[in-house]
Amino acid sequence: MRLESGTGLTMSPAKEALAALESYFGHGAFRAGQEAIVAAVLGGRDVLAVMPTGSGKSIGYQLPAVMLPGVTLVVSPLISLMKDQVDQLNRRGILSGALHSMASVDSRSEVERAVKAGHLRLLYVAPERFASHQFLQLLGALEVARFIVDEAHCVSEWGHDFRPDYRRLREAAAVCRRSDGHPGRPPIAAFTATATPEVRDDIAALLGLSHPQVLVAGFDRPNIFLRVERLGESIDKNVLLPGLVRGRRALVYAATRKSVEAAAAHLAGAGLVAAAYHAGLPDQERTRVQDGFAKGSLRVVCATNAFGMGIDRPDVDAIVHYAIPGSIEAYYQEIGRAGRDGRPATATLLWDDADVATREFLIDSPRRDKPGQRAAPPDEQETTRRKELEHRRLQRMIAYADTSSCLRATILQYFGETGAAEQCPSCGNCRPDALDAYERDLVRKLLAGIVRAGERYGRSRVANMLLGTPDESATALGRVSTFGLLGHETSDSLHSWMSACMSAGLIATSSDQYRTLRLTDQGRAFMQGRLQDAPIERPSVDHHLARRFPERRMRRL
Repeated sequence: MRLESGTGLTMSPAKEALAALESYFGHGAFRAGQEAIVAAVLGGRDVLAVMPTGSGKSIGYQLPAVMLPGVTLVVSPLISLMKDQVDQLNRRGILSGALHSMASVDSRSEVERAVKAGHLRLLYVAPERFASHQFLQLLGALEVARFIVDEAHCVSEWGHDFRPDYRRLREAAAVCRRSDGHPGRPPIAAFTATATPEVRDDIAALLGLSHPQVLVAGFDRPNIFLRVERLGESIDKNVLLPGLVRGRRALVYAATRKSVEAAAAHLAGAGLVAAAYHAGLPDQERTRVQDGFAKGSLRVVCATNAFGMGIDRPDVDAIVHYAIPGSIEAYYQEIGRAGRDGRPATATLLWDDADVATREFLIDSPRRDKPGQRAAPPDEQETTRRKELEHRRLQRMIAYADTSSCLRATILQYFGETGAAEQCPSCGNCRPDALDAYERDLVRKLLAGIVRAGERYGRSRVANMLLGTPDESATALGRVSTFGLLGHETSDSLHSWMSACMSAGLIATSSDQYRTLRLTDQGRAFMQGRLQDAPIERPSVDHHLARRFPERRMRRL
C-alpha cells in the first residue's frame, strides 16, 4: 500500500489491534494494506482509503469499532450488504444493527433503543435516512466514535454510481457528537474500491474531509486472469456461456433483467443449475438466491450488477460479463468478486455492438431508482449532465474492451497507478493461448484418467470413465479412482480437449485399429506439474463455433 500521508502504528497499539483482530475476527495476521488503514482510523484523523474489492476493507472500520468508545456509524448504500455484515458481526459477538427502508417499524425501534442505550458497537445506516429530521435528532443524542462512509464514490458525480443522498453526509456528520469528548464532529473515514484520482479529490471535498490521510492500495489482482472477446453478428454468446461456467463457482453479469433471465435459461438448457437475480424478483426469491450462493449450495448466479455486494464468498473462480458494463469502475468492482481467497480465477467479458446499443439506451432512458434509493423530481440540466458523464464512462469502457494492449496495465493506468508493466503473464491480450487455472486442472485430470485406465483404452471409453458413464464393455473402468472425476463436463468437451492435447503432443495414440491413448513424456510432465505450459489450443470456444459456424473461425479467448 502507498501511504500518501501519516504514519503507521506504534508497537503497543499494533499489538492491541492484532490481538483484537484474532479475538473478534479469528485472523492471526492482517491482509496487505489492512494494518495501515486500521492505524489511520484509530489515529483520529479523517481518512480516505481506496482498496480493491475483495481486499477486506471492512476490517478497516470494524476492528477500530470494537477498540474505540462509542458507536461507529457506517453509511452503506445497499441493504443486502448491510444485512450480511450485521449478521456476521452479531455472530461474532459484536453487537450491531441497521436502519433502512426494508426494516420493519418494530425492528427499527429496537435498533434505535439499543443504540441510545450504548449497546451497539456499529450502526449501519442507509443514506436516505439522513433526509429524516427524526433520525438527525437521534444522531445528535449519540456518542459517535467514527463516521464511516462506505462506497464513498457514490458522493461524486464523476463516480460510477452517484447517489444524491450521499450529498447530505457532510452536514449529518456535523450533527454528531464525538465519543472521546473532543470538540467538533467525529473523524470521517471514507472507503471505496473504485476511485480514479479525480474522484478521490471530489470525495474529499464533498465530504469535507480535513487534511485526510489518503491510503491507496494497489489495484492489481494478479490471480484473476482477464479475457475480453468482441463477438461478431454471427456469433451467439449463448453457445459460449456454458463452457465458461461449467464446473466453476461463477457469477454471470448482464445488463437487463430480461437478459439475466435469458442467460439463466440458456444455462439450464445446457444442463447446468443456475439462478437469476434482479430487482424485479420477489424478495423471497432474491433472498433464496443470495443465501444459496453465499452458503455454497448454488454455484452459478446470473444477475444484474447489484448482486455480489456484501457477499463474502471467497472461492468464486469465474466472472462472466454477458454484456459490456457501463464503466470500467463497475467492471473492476464486479470482477473483484472473484478469487478473494487468493487462488486463480478468470474474468471473461463477452461483448458486441448490440451490447453498446443497449447500454446507450439505458443511459438515455428515464432514470430508474435502485432499491433503497428515494425518488427525486427530475431536473433537466442535471439529467443532461448525468447522461453526458455516463456516456463518457461507457466510451472509456469500450476503449478498454477494444484495446490490443495489456488488459491489466490498461486498468491499472486508468486508476492512476504508475509503473505498470506493458505485458503481464495473465491476460488474454498478452497470452492469448494460455490456459486458465480451471482449464489446466481439467487437462491434468484428463491425463490422469488415461494413466489410471492403464493407457489401454481409446477416446470414447476414457471419456465415459471420466464422465462417470457406465460402460458395460469396460466394467473395470468403473473401479478406477478417476471414474466420474469430470462428470460436470460434457462428452463433446472432453473429446475436444483430447484432440487439443494430441495436437500439443501430450497424448499419443496407438497405430493399430484400437487407437488406444497413452501419455507422451511431455504429457506426463504436464500431468505431474513439472511442465506448467504447453502449446494447447483451447477448444472450449473454437469447437462449438466450428460446429455452428463452420465458415468462420473465431479468435481464441
